Amino acid sequence: MTALEKYQRLEATGLWRATPDAQRSEVIVSIGDATLIITDLQERPLAHWSIPAIERLNPGRRPAIYHPDGDPGETLELPETEREMVTALEKLRGAVERRRPHPGRLRLVLFLASMAAVVVLLLFWLPTAIRTHAVSVVPEVKRAETGQSLLDIMQRITGPSCDEADGSAALVRLANRLPAPEGPGRILVVRSGVLRATHLPGGTVLINRALVEDHEAPDVVAGYIVAERLRAEMQDPLGKLLKHGGFWASFSLLTTGTVKRDVLHSYARHLLTEPREPLPESTLLAGFRSWSVSSTPYAYALDISGETTLGLIEADPFSGRSPTPVLSDANWLRLQGICGG
Repeated sequence: MTALEKYQRLEATGLWRATPDAQRSEVIVSIGDATLIITDLQERPLAHWSIPAIERLNPGRRPAIYHPDGDPGETLELPETEREMVTALEKLRGAVERRRPHPGRLRLVLFLASMAAVVVLLLFWLPTAIRTHAVSVVPEVKRAETGQSLLDIMQRITGPSCDEADGSAALVRLANRLPAPEGPGRILVVRSGVLRATHLPGGTVLINRALVEDHEAPDVVAGYIVAERLRAEMQDPLGKLLKHGGFWASFSLLTTGTVKRDVLHSYARHLLTEPREPLPESTLLAGFRSWSVSSTPYAYALDISGETTLGLIEADPFSGRSPTPVLSDANWLRLQGICGG
């Protein structure tokens, strides 16, 4: 030990007492090989203390009093004048202490690590787990109720859905022709607010009136509906709502069966302003094939030049042959008048 070698020639005088009842005697103190050597004035050995086992009885106070670990009855008092020896002993004791294992410190580190793991669990895993569980256990009727509550809020911006009688009948036919995976699913036409199309929990798709009024054939609006059906398949609409609302939205749905109005208001604004994420061409083509809809009209509606949607045009699953008509001409004309002109 470098520190020991530094102090091995250091000596001091002090007062040593072997037992609490013994009289103190003047001694010479020196540092040996990992020991503190105590001798009388004739240099006869009186005691050898192991330096790692030396304890101080009065830390920070003078005169310094030391004793062997476990035996506070045997003491060595170093007077104020022997500061160099006191400094040496304190440095040696500090070096020994630093090298000792510290179970308490290790326990503290383990405890803090455990708490950090719990915090990470609460922040990252638990919200996802709660949301996933909520989505899996909520019945379809509750999904429909949540979707209707969301629709009621959105209609303050979009206005009420168009409901001209003949057009509404044609819209039902369109919904039956392009059903949601879990059932027919509603399709509603609104006058404004929705950019083109969006979907709600419960299988409802909202479409802007421009999609039925500004195109000559129903294939374009059918393409937008297919795209929304695919988005709903890829990411559960209720799950998207709960993710937007955060942990407490999922917790509220599980415990009370409802989503709070402020969450619905926030998500309604999000749906009406959110740019639609483009779907992979392979996903779209599989969807058009599944619903028997030509992808070319939809591709040109997205990009009139066809440059960015060339894949949908060239790989159209019904290129060169006619799929089952989306709607008859008569029903398409009725649907175009659903908002009353």
